[in-house]
Amino acid sequence: LQYLSGFGNEHVSEDPRCPGALPEGQNNPQVCPYGLYAEQLSGSAFTCPRPTNKRSWLYRILPSVCHKPFKPLKEGHLTHDWDEIEPDPNQLRWKPFEIPKASQNKMDFVSGLHTLCGAGEPRGRNGIAVHIFVCNTSMIDRCLYNSDGDFLIVPQQGKLLITTEFGKMLVEPNEICVIQQGMRFSVEVFGETRGYILEVYGAHFELPDLGPIGANGLANPRDFLVPVAWYEDRQVPGGYTVISKYQGKLFAAQQDYSPYNVVAWHGNYTPYKYHLEKFMVINAVAFDHADPSIFTVLTAKTTRAGVALADFVIFPPRWGVANNTFRPPYYHRNCMSEFMGLIKGHYEAKEEGFQPGGGSLHSMMTPHGPDADCFEKASKAKLEPERVADGTMAFMFESSLSLAVTKWGLQTSNRLDKNYYKCWEPLKSHFNPKCK
Repeated sequence: LQYLSGFGNEHVSEDPRCPGALPEGQNNPQVCPYGLYAEQLSGSAFTCPRPTNKRSWLYRILPSVCHKPFKPLKEGHLTHDWDEIEPDPNQLRWKPFEIPKASQNKMDFVSGLHTLCGAGEPRGRNGIAVHIFVCNTSMIDRCLYNSDGDFLIVPQQGKLLITTEFGKMLVEPNEICVIQQGMRFSVEVFGETRGYILEVYGAHFELPDLGPIGANGLANPRDFLVPVAWYEDRQVPGGYTVISKYQGKLFAAQQDYSPYNVVAWHGNYTPYKYHLEKFMVINAVAFDHADPSIFTVLTAKTTRAGVALADFVIFPPRWGVANNTFRPPYYHRNCMSEFMGLIKGHYEAKEEGFQPGGGSLHSMMTPHGPDADCFEKASKAKLEPERVADGTMAFMFESSLSLAVTKWGLQTSNRLDKNYYKCWEPLKSHFNPKCK
């Protein structure tokens, strides 16, 4: 697979089988090359300022309007009903989410979507949702597009071959991809597959500002990859299913051709992927513990300066060198909501219990921090340069919204670790008024 490089760039791409498929000098000629149809996909209002204006032009064999009417689809476990169960302010942790065996229950990416928590409302274009996907079979002759917002997809087990209208991407664990609002895609898997999704309504992900860091650091723009044009001119007499996530529910429409019939495209509104090993870590090199915002890969901003609708944060392998410092994450109460997941390895603050494929949620102002074992070890450790998190990749979805957990998350999934609170019970007082 080939890719184009750069975050938010104005890209152009043609399938090499049809050279010259992009019109020259204009977007919408009276007759397009090769008899193609011109179609614009808008990711922002037409009148947005140039830096935030997002759109791409697609040149396709048939326009996407050619389909039968949409009808409700009862599939998957998606919801944005945040009142279906009483709120729970406790520290929450989930064991690895179970992947069904294909021999017992064939489940593709769409049917394997489960909403875990969220806030806000897609009709009001302000909010987020955290979903878990578990699947064991590929999407065949059907695609999904999200009318509500963007999907940031974090595979944890199994690789995803994602076909989009813009081309194909292979996304493996320790990589992420973003499928932006309205983009049609299908997911092919190669066995039992699991991962996490951060969905945002009303905003797109962007790179965080660097401020005093300067021009380079964190996730560098050139490391984001965009697929190149690829088309199939394929009729599907038995019916191709186009699934729309619309106002939080799924709807399905039938058409008799593949939607991946885009021969060429140009624009700055595209799907993209990123490898987490490319992240340039910034960290404290004298004393104290820097805030986790230094590990932000992507952010979806609100209208309030410096306050994110959602941040995607990672905790990659790095050096710890701080002097006279308790090096693991400090005890903390936060005005933000923090959902954490683990792709691989053992998270430094909780080496037991927090497992790859599971997760945790520390809600607004709910205290959290290292377990008792981690505290005792770090308090007595010899302070010398050490590698932190080798062989590990934990991440966090952080939001300024107060997240509600779904009934599936608290009950139906049967993965909630009801003993999570016990990891802090062994903490004991070391207070001695005679010893400063």
